[in-house]
Amino acid sequence: MSANSSRAGQLLSQASACVSWKQDVEGAVYHLANCLLLLGFMGGSGVYGCFYFFGFLSAGYLCCVLWGWFSACGLDIVLWSFLLAVVCLLQLAHLVYRLREDTLAEEFDLLYKTLCLPLQVPLQTYKEIVHCCEKQVLTLATEQTYAVEGETPINRLSLLLSGRVRVSQDGQFLHYIFPYQFMDSPEWESLQPSEEGVFQVTLTAETSCSYISWPRKSLHLLLTKERYISCLFSALLGYDISEKLYTLNDKLFAKFGLRFDIRLPSLYHVLGPTAADAGPESEKGDEEACEPAASPPQATPTSLQQTPPCSPPPAATNFPAPPSRARLSRPDSGILEIDDFPSYFPQFGFSGKVAAGRIP
Repeated sequence: MSANSSRAGQLLSQASACVSWKQDVEGAVYHLANCLLLLGFMGGSGVYGCFYFFGFLSAGYLCCVLWGWFSACGLDIVLWSFLLAVVCLLQLAHLVYRLREDTLAEEFDLLYKTLCLPLQVPLQTYKEIVHCCEKQVLTLATEQTYAVEGETPINRLSLLLSGRVRVSQDGQFLHYIFPYQFMDSPEWESLQPSEEGVFQVTLTAETSCSYISWPRKSLHLLLTKERYISCLFSALLGYDISEKLYTLNDKLFAKFGLRFDIRLPSLYHVLGPTAADAGPESEKGDEEACEPAASPPQATPTSLQQTPPCSPPPAATNFPAPPSRARLSRPDSGILEIDDFPSYFPQFGFSGKVAAGRIP
C-alpha cells in the first residue's frame, strides 16, 4: 500500500505544473455548456426523464463543440464533444421511434382509461391484451345481428365500445348491452376451452356499434400463459355477468314488485309470455286461498282454530307488500325450484360456474 502511494506521489511530482494561469475567463458558450450538462444530469427516470436527460446533454455537448472550435481551438475537444452530442441525439431519435410505435389508437386508449386504469393494470400488460385482438375495431350497423340463437358458434369474446345491443330469446327481450360491457360473457363462461357450442340468445345492434373481439383459441392461450391477465379477465367477466343478472332482477321487480334471488335459474320463465299470461289466474287463486283468513270470524265450535294466513313464497321477498292483499302472487311459482337447474341451464351443467345473466 505504501509502495502504491509513493508511486502516485512520484507521478504527480514529475507532472508539469501550470506555468501561469489565464487571467481571462472562458467565454459565455463554455459556461452555457456546463450549465446545460448540469441540468441534464439532474434528469429523472422513465420515458420523459430520458427525454429530459438526453435533450440537455445533446445541447450541452453541442455548446462544447462551439467552445472548442472558436475559443479553445483544440481538435480533440471538438471531436470528443461532437461524438458525445451525436450519441445523445441518436438516443433521442430511438426514444421518439419507440414512443410512436407504442402509441395506441384512440379507441384503445379510451378503453384503457375507462376499464383498466382504475384497476391499475400496467400499460405493457394492456398492450399484450390489445395485441391478442390484433388491434382491430369491428363495427355493426343498425339492426345487424352479432349472433343468432341456435346458429352462431361460440368462438370469440367481444367487448362493446360504443352503441347499444339488444339481447333477446324466442322474440322475448331480456336486457341491453351498453358500452364497455362484454357482449358474450355468459357464453364464454359456459364452455370449457375444449368444448364447442352455439349461442342460445340473439344479439342485435339497436344503433351503430363498434366493438373489439378476441378469438377464443388465442385468448385461451394468452390466459394460460399469463396468470395476471387470467385473473384480470376472471374479475371483469364475473362483474359483467353479475351486472346482467341484477339487470334481469330489476326488470322482474319492476314487473311484479318482487325481489327474486338471482341465484335461481328460472328468471327467464318468470319473464316469459307464459308466466305473464298465467299471472292473473295465479293471482286470483291466491286471493281465493287467502279469502277465509281475511273474512270475519263465523260462529264455529271453540275447538276449531282459524286458518292461518298464507305465507309468502320462499323464493321471493315481498318488497314492498301491498296492504290490500294478504300476499302478492308470483306467476308460475312452481317453476322457481332449484332442482330444475340442469333443465333450464343445460349449457352450464354442474361445473360450478356462475349462472349466466342471459337465461336460455
